This record gives sequence, C-alpha cells and structure tokens, in this order.
Amino acid sequence: MTRPTLATRAIAPPTLSRHAADTARLAAPLAIAQLSQMAMSVTDTVLLGSLGADALAAGGLGANLFFVVVTVLQGVLSSVSVSVAHARGAQNEDDVPHIYWTGLALALVLSLPAFALLSFAGPILLALGEPAPLAQRVGEYAAVLRWASPASLIGVGLLRSFLPAIGAAKRLLWVSLAGVFVNGFLNYGLIHGVWGLPRLGFLGSPTATLVTIWLTAIMLMALLHLRPSHQHFVAARRPTAPMMGELVSIGWPVAITYAVEAMLFLATGLLMGLLGETPLAAHQIALNVASVSFMVPLAIGQAANVRVGYWTGAGQPGAARHAGFVALALGGGFMSLSALVMVFAPHWIVGLYLHLDDPANAATVSLAASLLGVAALFQIADGVQTVGSGCLRGLKDTRIPMMAATLGYWGIGFPIGYALAFHFGLGARGLWWGLAAGLSTVALLMTLRFHRMSRRRIAMAASQTTPA
Repeated sequence: MTRPTLATRAIAPPTLSRHAADTARLAAPLAIAQLSQMAMSVTDTVLLGSLGADALAAGGLGANLFFVVVTVLQGVLSSVSVSVAHARGAQNEDDVPHIYWTGLALALVLSLPAFALLSFAGPILLALGEPAPLAQRVGEYAAVLRWASPASLIGVGLLRSFLPAIGAAKRLLWVSLAGVFVNGFLNYGLIHGVWGLPRLGFLGSPTATLVTIWLTAIMLMALLHLRPSHQHFVAARRPTAPMMGELVSIGWPVAITYAVEAMLFLATGLLMGLLGETPLAAHQIALNVASVSFMVPLAIGQAANVRVGYWTGAGQPGAARHAGFVALALGGGFMSLSALVMVFAPHWIVGLYLHLDDPANAATVSLAASLLGVAALFQIADGVQTVGSGCLRGLKDTRIPMMAATLGYWGIGFPIGYALAFHFGLGARGLWWGLAAGLSTVALLMTLRFHRMSRRRIAMAASQTTPA
C-alpha cells in the first residue's frame, strides 16, 4: 500500500494550533541541521582560539568570508523550495523532478563565481586597508575553503531547499549531526597532528571543514537518489532554459537580500579590524553566539517558506496567511528566550571561547560580554525579519523585500553604526548598535509587507468566488 503524500490528501485549511504543530515539526530537523552547521563553526572557533587571538581573528574572518559568498549564492537556490512547494500544493508533482535537475545545474554554475571570489580574498582585504599579516592569513584560509564551494551549494543550497519541500527534512538531521563529529575529529587532529593525521596548524581547520562539507553533500545526494520513496521526485529530466529562468527570477532578489545583510555584518567585521585585534576577536565571539541562536528562526523561516508556498499553490490564501503569522510568532518567541540567556549569562558564554582567568584575555572577555548585551536587544528583531522574509518567499514576493532589506541595513543600520563608532566614540559597541537599528527596521518592513500581501491575496480570492 502506497503511503499518501501531502499533495494527494484532501486539501483543508488547518487550525492555528495545527499550523503551529506542522511548522514546528518541519522546522525542528531544519533547526537541528542549521545548529549542527553552526556547531561546526563554533568548533572551528574554539580550536583556533587555542592557537591564540591572532589565529582566532584571522580564522573567524576567513570563515565569515566563505559564509558570505556561499550564502549569497545559496539565496538563488532558495527558489527551488518555493517552486516545489507551489507545485505540490497545486498537486503537480510531475513538475518536481524538472525543478530538481534544473536546480542542480544552477548550483554547479553558481559554484564558479564562489571559487573565483574566494581565490582573491587576500588581495581584496589588502585593498580595503586591512593589515597585511591579517590579509595574508585570511587569504590562506579562504584558499582552502574555496574548494568546498560546489559541495556547499549542492548540499546546503540545493538540498536544504529541496528536501523539506518534498517532506524529507529529517534526512538533513542525521547527516548534519554526523558532520559535527567528523568536523570536530578532523579539526583537532589536523590542527595538532594527532590520531595519525598530519599537523597542519592554522590551516588544519579549513581543511577539516572542506572534507566535512564534501562528505555531507555526497551523503545527502545518496540518501535522496537511492531511497525508493524519493526516487519519483528525482526522475531523470533535462534542465531547460525556461525553468532556469524561473528559478533565477525568483531567487536573485533573495540572493541580493542575503547579500545586503551578510555584507553589513562583513563590513562591521572589517571596521572592527581597523579598531584593533581585541575588538575583532570580541566581535567574532559575540557574532558566533548570535549566529547560533539565529539558526532556529532561520529554520522556522524555511518552514514558513514551504508551508506558505504550499497553501498558496493549493489556492488557500487564508491558510497561507495563518501559516505565516504562526511562524512569525514562533520565531519571535524563541528569540526572546535567547535574548534572556545573553543578558543573564554573558561571561559564562564568553568562557566557552576564552580562558576567563588569563589576564591576556581580560580586555577581549569584557568587550565580548558587553557586545552580547547589545545582541540580546536585537535577537527578537533578527528572528522576525528572517521568518518574515521566508513568508514572503512563499508568496513568490522577493523584489520588494530585497529593497526593504537594502534600505534597512545600508540606509539606516550602517550609517548609524559608523557614526556611533567613529564619531561618537562608542567603538565596537557603536557598530553593534547600528546592527540593531538595521535589523529592527527590516523586521518591521517584512512583517508589514506580509500582512498587506496576504490580505490582498485573500481579497482577490474572495472577489473571484463571489457570484455576480
């Protein structure tokens, strides 16, 4: 007996509690997968910290450069989940393999600019005025990680969009958890030269990450293609230009949205480098902690993307609106709890990265703790803006959100942060207050946009069903 899929069941709008349960069920494995990815980053940071503050600063900045480049390009591939969710909601599952193979071709094409950009990380940092020793070490770090670009765009960009949209998000869970242990084992072994592995020192960390990312992508591909219940979703199809154009049309504004946010954080990191090694190291710690908590609402936003897209494709705009606002409430609620932890236990958190009793770390510990206090204030806004963006992607509304993000981050957040840091003497704290202002603005704009768009869809549906 064949198990019925979501697309073959009778379509009926769920209750709010059912929306919450279904969103949480879809988001949970995504969140654990995202947190596993961040656990890898934390492992890299902690183990690099054992080599000293200079290794921590250079490795953190190099990893952030890689993250910025691949994340922006992964934004284009977010269109895969949108298109698959709409197709399944409309019960057009025969379109899913076509979307998948075109998305795979797109992922391979996007890996080329990622590789090229990471190859010039060192010269780019020198051109931006970063110290030569820092630029050289970051360039060396990125030169290793650039070889992970194709695997990252396939494993994270494509499959993390595709698997949840076909109801297979749990496949991400176990592979991602295994990746944490593999990455930790390889990181420690390659940095220190134990367990029969070569001693690579500073470059052991990116080498371990490179191997882990490739193993993850290969395992996810195997689970998707070899599992009988998934094979009809990946039946052989030839990628076509029209489908490629559709995916790029939906996805490129998402990529720009990711870019303007990621570049804001990257620019903040570069300005921290101008302030000195201590502010940069403190910034890397605080940003790493904030990024870990951000993974949960990011997963909720991905779940909202699928659920809003599904109910929109099913012709149920009211259910799509409810799915979106339930996701917004879940994201904001989690980030409120995260903010409380940052407020009440900042030194304990920083102690996970640096030895609190070492006098050489005193300045970095103090500054990192104060930055966590600022980060706590924008946790809620950060959660709401990413979930709101996911809700709008489910409506295939990506261009106006792109402009809203650009305005919020670069029209408001960056100028405020720069002014507070360099003209009002707040230094690192001023840059973080700018981040808070930008995130809060974007959160408000995304929420208002979804409110208006979802109401408009309901009104249009009602007008089409009202008798003349």
